[in-house]
Amino acid sequence: MPEVPLDFPRAFVEFVNPADDSEMLRCDLTWLTSSYMCIFGQGCHGIYADAPDTGCCTLGAHFADKSDEKRVKKYVEQLDEDQWQFHPGRRVRKDDWIDTDDDGERKTRVIEVDGQSACIFHNRKDFHTGAGCALHGLALQQGRNPLETKPDVCWQLPIRRTFRDVERQDGTTYTEVTIGEYDRRGWGPGGHDLDWYCSGNTEAHVAVEPVYVTHEPELVALMGRAAYDELVRHCEAHVRSRSALALHPADPH
Repeated sequence: MPEVPLDFPRAFVEFVNPADDSEMLRCDLTWLTSSYMCIFGQGCHGIYADAPDTGCCTLGAHFADKSDEKRVKKYVEQLDEDQWQFHPGRRVRKDDWIDTDDDGERKTRVIEVDGQSACIFHNRKDFHTGAGCALHGLALQQGRNPLETKPDVCWQLPIRRTFRDVERQDGTTYTEVTIGEYDRRGWGPGGHDLDWYCSGNTEAHVAVEPVYVTHEPELVALMGRAAYDELVRHCEAHVRSRSALALHPADPH
C-alpha cells in the first residue's frame, strides 16, 4: 500500500505541564491516536530496498549526549557472544562499537556483512536469535523495557520530541515541547531519499490500540508521568469526538 503525503490536516492540543509550569506541551493528537505500530520482522521493508532485514538500523544510532552514551555502555558490557553476533570475543572496548560521523558526532559503528550495512548491534538473520537488535534482546531477557538499554534515538523513533523557546507579547517566556510523528523529515534532507518509511505507511497502521497506549513507557520517559496522564485525558476525548478530518490518513478507514 502507498505511503501517505507528508502534509495533511492534524489536530493538536496544548496544555501546561502539570509538573513544570514553565513548559507547554504541544501534542499531535492525530498521530498519538493513530493505529501505527512497528512492524520490524512483520513486513517492514527497511529504509533501503537492498537491506529489508535491517529496518531503520542501517545507519547506526547517534547518541543524544554523553549520558546517553554512558547508559548504553553499561548494557553493552553485559552482552555476551550468545546475545551479540558481532561481539569481539574479549572485553568490549569503546572502539568496538563507537564511531564518529563526518561532523565528529559520536554514534554506534556500522559494519558491512554480505554487502549490507547496519548498526554493529544488529544481529543478522543467520544468527541463532534471528535478525534484530542485541540491546533490545538483552532488555527482554532481563525483563526490562528496551528504552533502558538502547540509544535514545532508537527507542524514541517514531515519536519525535522537539523544544522551542517562546516569548509572549507581555515579555514572559515558556518552553514549548512538541510531541509528534517522526516522519521522513526528522532524518534531515536525506529522509526524502529513503526507499520506504513506516510512520506514514498504511502497512504499519495495523495496531489494535492507539500510539498513546502502545507507547506509554516511551511517552512517560519523554514527558513525565503527570504530563502523560493529562495527555491520555485529551487523547480519549479526541477519540470520542474526532471527525474524519482528524484521522491519520494511513489509518484504515
